[in-house]
Amino acid sequence: MGTSPRRYGRRSAGLLMYRRRAGVLEVLLVHPGGPLWARRNLGAWSIPKGEMNDPSEDPLDAARREFAEETGFAPGTQWTALGEVRQRNGKLVMAWAFEGDADPAALVSNTFEMEWPPRSGRRQAFAEVDRAGWFTLEAARLHLNDAQVVFLERLQALVG
Repeated sequence: MGTSPRRYGRRSAGLLMYRRRAGVLEVLLVHPGGPLWARRNLGAWSIPKGEMNDPSEDPLDAARREFAEETGFAPGTQWTALGEVRQRNGKLVMAWAFEGDADPAALVSNTFEMEWPPRSGRRQAFAEVDRAGWFTLEAARLHLNDAQVVFLERLQALVG
């Protein structure tokens, strides 16, 4: 029995970049682009992640690719597994953490197209990620997709 592309498309992989500033642990989160997310903030942010292309793709390779595509930043060279979570929409998300630094103002994201406004017949391109930011763990818990908060807890247990 094979894995259907639709079912397999429910798996994503991502990287959580972290740093210490004045002894405080911070994480880099991204905000989804496009008009459907434009007015959403708390609970809308995510780790940089994306869907895996096919069943044979290595999840860490997918995470590294998606991080680079969504942010334009280098995906580091040493990663620590943070495990996986299932989001409310059913998508399984696997994550790894790495220490690094990047300027959110230098974000360069890939784009996607969608019909906008709805039923207009007009297609527009939007950035997949419209902004990035550094958050303390406390602030990240408020902004991050609820299911992904466990990645913060796992990171804190690993790096203190």
